[in-house]
Amino acid sequence: MAEMVVAVGYTEQQANPERKNREKVINDFSVIRTDEKETSNGTRKDKNNERKKAKRNPSGRCFTHGFHLVKGKMNHEMEDYVVAETRRMKGAELGLYAIFDGHSGRAVPKYLESHLFDNILDEPGFLMDMKSAIRRAFGITDDEVLERVGGRRGGSTAVTAILINGEKLVVANVGDSRAVLCKKGVAKQLSVDHEPQKEKDAIESKGGFVSKKRGNVPRVDGQLAMSRAFGDGSLKEHITSEPDIIIETIGMDVEFIILASDGLWKEVICPSKCFLGNIIKINAFVQVISNQEAVDCIRDMNDSQEAAEQLIEEALSRNSRDDISCIVVSFL
Repeated sequence: MAEMVVAVGYTEQQANPERKNREKVINDFSVIRTDEKETSNGTRKDKNNERKKAKRNPSGRCFTHGFHLVKGKMNHEMEDYVVAETRRMKGAELGLYAIFDGHSGRAVPKYLESHLFDNILDEPGFLMDMKSAIRRAFGITDDEVLERVGGRRGGSTAVTAILINGEKLVVANVGDSRAVLCKKGVAKQLSVDHEPQKEKDAIESKGGFVSKKRGNVPRVDGQLAMSRAFGDGSLKEHITSEPDIIIETIGMDVEFIILASDGLWKEVICPSKCFLGNIIKINAFVQVISNQEAVDCIRDMNDSQEAAEQLIEEALSRNSRDDISCIVVSFL
């Protein structure tokens, strides 16, 4: 078990009543802002309040983080959960960051927030063979989800980033939440968007199918708009929680990392006429923010917290309707 540096996160039921939530509204969205004395709908876990204080490592880069969450206009409760913390493990300083974007309820992303990193770090030989350890931990956690909380319905994406001594980054993901790195001003996507059409052959080989109806996105068995996820017991024969994993060296040319749910990035459905400049879209799909646009949006900003907020405000200005969660990790 890794040594935890600070106390656990909070849900809205667990929060100390003396800790106050601060909310504001931007474009009719409920915006949740948090710091070390604030909690937000059970949607975040920040153990260190490192957004203003850089972590210093003898061998690697110094880094800070900030995060922000917004409830979208969809007719459901907030389903995004965030982890942003550090731990020490066998002399290594670990930055642990994750976005969990739930669907059909909050139970699965909430479970992942509390258990996924513990399961990863408890794997024997994690620091020796990180990819194998992460794959095993994802599988173990998915089994736990299906047995304890997920049932037939309910699931979640996951994009996780483990920063080791400020010099090595390990990103793993299932679903369509995304991780993007900025190197010399150029965006590099570190995660894989697991979309049904891209993995159609694998889904069909397991007996499933991918539907594509006009005005809608491709869906596994006509239901799920992603080909990999935690939970979703009714579809588990046709989808997987197997992560894509990439290991990136953090050199002096790396400026920052962005982790965000698909409300920041992805194409969104316009259910009626939507005026975008001089273009009218009807039942169409429009990109919210490209990887490079996200990098350009915050590259001149020095504060990780303000950068995370700025990215979400930019997405809102572009009519994103989904829940949005965002983490920015900046290197000094």
